[in-house]
Amino acid sequence: MEVMDAMSRRRSCRAYLPQQILNEKRDEILKAANAAPVGMGEYQNVRLSVIQSAALLEKLDRCGAAFLGDPSLRPTYGAPTVILVSVSRDSKQDAAYCNAACIVENMHLAATDLGLGSVYLLGCIRALQQDAALQRELKIPEAFFPASALAVGYCAETGHMRALTTDKIKTDYLR
Repeated sequence: MEVMDAMSRRRSCRAYLPQQILNEKRDEILKAANAAPVGMGEYQNVRLSVIQSAALLEKLDRCGAAFLGDPSLRPTYGAPTVILVSVSRDSKQDAAYCNAACIVENMHLAATDLGLGSVYLLGCIRALQQDAALQRELKIPEAFFPASALAVGYCAETGHMRALTTDKIKTDYLR
């Protein structure tokens, strides 16, 4: 798939089929994560946690739902895989979030290219940042904090290709 084609097909999937993604597809997504730009090439300041345990995903959902004030929510949308991006507490905070965003976008596009659905997660990550016990259970080292995540799986909804435009974001041309 061409990059622009993947961009036109990429969308946020919020309903997943229950089957787990193939290991080969997971590994391709992780390659895309590792291909993302990271400030100053300091990849040692980033960690990925591939969460595929139903019990841990349920705990992440409960944590996020409580944080968002609605116990009926499923902030991971029932995805069978969540890839958590944690960054070093020693990193410059702005750069750490930028690095995490680049990594998630690369994974998002790779998932699309592989025929998978995905969605950028934020609510449950904000909740996780405040839950030291769950961070320990997810084996996030104390020197790191959760910055972002991507839910991945086989999308239960069919999507469509959208037209790419230049009119969504106000653009000023300075010549």
